[in-house]
Amino acid sequence: MATDRDRQREQESRRILKGVAGETDPSGTSLAGRAAKRVGDHLSAADSDPSDRIETWGTRIGRVLGMVIMIGLAVWLFRLVFSNG
Repeated sequence: MATDRDRQREQESRRILKGVAGETDPSGTSLAGRAAKRVGDHLSAADSDPSDRIETWGTRIGRVLGMVIMIGLAVWLFRLVFSNG
């Protein structure tokens, strides 16, 4: 007779296996598509509290500014390394 703990472990194992199967399924979305979705969710603050508008917008602004600064630094470094100086 399976105990409640065994049933919970089995349900958790099945949930994990279903998630892994969804991520590695070749018929699903491509790696680039999943990466683009993750970036979009990250920049749109999908993980923040939707009932707190200030937190959501603050997170969005901070993440977009961080991305812009990172791209600017990458361009600056590229120009510094490959300049004709």
